[in-house]
Amino acid sequence: MNDISPIVLCGFMGCGKTTIGRIMAKKTGLDFIDMDSYIEQKEGCTVKEIFDRHGEGYFRDLEYSACVELAEKKNCVISSGGGSVIYERNVRALEKNTKIVFLSVPLDDIKERLKNDKKRPLLQRPDKDEAMAELYHKRLPFYYAAARFVIRPDKTPASTAEKIIDILKLPRALPQK
Repeated sequence: MNDISPIVLCGFMGCGKTTIGRIMAKKTGLDFIDMDSYIEQKEGCTVKEIFDRHGEGYFRDLEYSACVELAEKKNCVISSGGGSVIYERNVRALEKNTKIVFLSVPLDDIKERLKNDKKRPLLQRPDKDEAMAELYHKRLPFYYAAARFVIRPDKTPASTAEKIIDILKLPRALPQK
């Protein structure tokens, strides 16, 4: 396989970055990297613990370092953190060597997907719908500005992954024997 620039999937929580990224990696033979998991592994604790112990500023510095490091990797699909591309320095670091793909999912679809979510702190609040809508509309312009490609997901994550693979003209993995 020739060296392929990293593919970065961005978008709001619940848009399918991780699910679609994993499918793309399997179909193409590329590595899959979840940016938040990458940061957690380097720090030895969860994103929530990083926020609780050191604050958002510290996490955003770690996120920037991750963007710089991951942009240099080859042959991988990266699921970015939901807020990573709202910071200009992160976008500058990523856009040098990567192809940024925005998974554009309408807010009503996001709400439906996340209605039973128990992990995201934002969704454990009584005003979760209002808070989610405010954050969604605040971040939307940043996703569009950062992305080289905007994809409206299909009915299934697998068909969306196929769509992205075709648009980016990515090679397919050889079948396993």
